[in-house]
Amino acid sequence: MEFLTAMGLSSAAGLNAYIPMLALGLLDRFTGLVDLPPGWEWLSNGWMLVILTGLLVLEIIADKVPVVDSINDGVQTLIRPASGGIVFASGLGAETVRVSDPQTFFAGDQWIPVLIGVAVALVVHLAKMTARPVLNTMTAGAAAPVASTAEDGVALGLVGAALLVPFLVLLFLVALVALFVWLGYRLVTGRRSSPYGDRVN
Repeated sequence: MEFLTAMGLSSAAGLNAYIPMLALGLLDRFTGLVDLPPGWEWLSNGWMLVILTGLLVLEIIADKVPVVDSINDGVQTLIRPASGGIVFASGLGAETVRVSDPQTFFAGDQWIPVLIGVAVALVVHLAKMTARPVLNTMTAGAAAPVASTAEDGVALGLVGAALLVPFLVLLFLVALVALFVWLGYRLVTGRRSSPYGDRVN
């Protein structure tokens, strides 16, 4: 269950870096639903919550504007995987990382959860970054706000499922993979059916 929780959080980070981090911080600070493990309590610091909220607002706005969304995705190539590593490690619940002691961190196997989270978030992010220009091209940019809102909704759903009903994470991930496969299929078939696609000597 902890692994599913961590998978759900890191997958959500691949769509939006700040939603899972902010959710963990808020729930740890104001509820009993989340108890962050040692080394990750800084996520619930008041100033960190304010910063994450501001970054989330900027992300939500930028991700809904055609062209700007692609630029934002490029910038987020480093941020989303980093967020995925953080929330995966903190979502496991155990003492996965001692961020205050880097030597101990890299000397043992504590870096493994972070690396897994980075990989999961990076895969989701790359799929999103590839799919968004396709949608924008197919709809002349009209799909950007709709797709962004849907992605934010999926990220929120993944976080909620990860923290409350972890086995639902599997359903979310299957749906997410199916969506990206469908978009890839549309991209391939769209190119083949173009007026220039059959004029290859």
